[in-house]
Amino acid sequence: MKNQVMVVDDDLSILETVDIVLRSSGYIVAIAKSGHECLAKLRKGYKGLILMDIMMPEMDGWATINAIVNENLLEGCAICMLTAINDPGPEMENLKECVMDYIRKPFTPEELIESVEEFIQYAQ
Repeated sequence: MKNQVMVVDDDLSILETVDIVLRSSGYIVAIAKSGHECLAKLRKGYKGLILMDIMMPEMDGWATINAIVNENLLEGCAICMLTAINDPGPEMENLKECVMDYIRKPFTPEELIESVEEFIQYAQ
């Protein structure tokens, strides 16, 4: 579905905020509180845009993306990082074929919607 967005973040306030903003704009939102939850949803067939936090316990965003690629779960999905880090570092360069861009926290609802509208078109 072209209007599905999965938000992967361990911060409940971010999950709730993004969920409210995206649902009010007509998106179907899936929530994953960890990289492991994200992978489980992808294995069950999720297709759409993934907003991925970088800094998460146990399995960070980069490890999650590597697992997505290694398990061939990227088809039909587009990934955009959702991060408080100003510069995502060399990992972004190494995974540039898998990651569209990154949205820097804090963001306004308008910035979030604008980014989602830009990147969701790459998810099938």
